[in-house]
Amino acid sequence: MTAIEWSDGAPIYRQLKERVVAMMLDGALKPGDALPSVRQVAAEYQLNPITVSRAYQELADEQLVEKRRGLGMYVTEGANTRLMASERERFLREEWPLVLERIQRLGLDIQDLLDPQRKWGPK
Repeated sequence: MTAIEWSDGAPIYRQLKERVVAMMLDGALKPGDALPSVRQVAAEYQLNPITVSRAYQELADEQLVEKRRGLGMYVTEGANTRLMASERERFLREEWPLVLERIQRLGLDIQDLLDPQRKWGPK
């Protein structure tokens, strides 16, 4: 994992979970890859091990990682597919309506969105 800046807007365990999710979506963590140990992450980021465990437990609850007794946590097969489907659904449900509203408010059309080099001026 790389340096993380924690924000005050969400619990740290959730931010940590989202960082792991992003690494899965970006391909940095692939099925079968081991997650860093709870102790390692806690020490590296100066977190309470319970905070790290909670983030990992949420990932396990969502079947994105699995516990292997005595070995640690591993990314499950199909995690990326499940993540992509849920993230797309969440985007369309939560984020896209706000983006679409903003597009409409600004009077943008499809050509404006597809051609970022297009000159802006009165229509």
